Amino acid sequence: MKRVIALLMENQPGALSRVVGLFSQRGYNIETLVVAPTTDPTLSRLTMSTEGDEKVVEQITKQLNKLIDVVMISDLSDSQHIEKELMLMKFTEEHFPKETFEESSIVSNSDGVINVQVVGTSLELDELITTLDSSKPIEIVRSGVLGISSNKDILSIEN
Repeated sequence: MKRVIALLMENQPGALSRVVGLFSQRGYNIETLVVAPTTDPTLSRLTMSTEGDEKVVEQITKQLNKLIDVVMISDLSDSQHIEKELMLMKFTEEHFPKETFEESSIVSNSDGVINVQVVGTSLELDELITTLDSSKPIEIVRSGVLGISSNKDILSIEN
């Protein structure tokens, strides 16, 4: 089962390496990983997706809590949450499927190359890629899953 874990960690050199190393040492795979600064310059928010049942994720979160750089963890999969991913795609003009994309999704059109952006769930983006197979996108870049709870729960050290 796909799980989405979000955490706040110290914005320090090596912090990300220690989190990723923990997964590697225990043989767990990180499917997607997104790290970005927060409004607090000393903290970064890391959102990752992985496969595992509740027991595996519980073990992961216990191990993450032991890391000195990790300030707070939330298994977003345990509650209502929203997941989105950004995908950028590049097409040549002759292979661009106009009927698939709205004008607003085009972010660049120059030199015979059209770049589009799409935001959706991982499943929606996977399905889009499958339907576009014959259109031959020349490059695809995906951000990885971003997630946020859709209730009053927050991942913040400020209340």
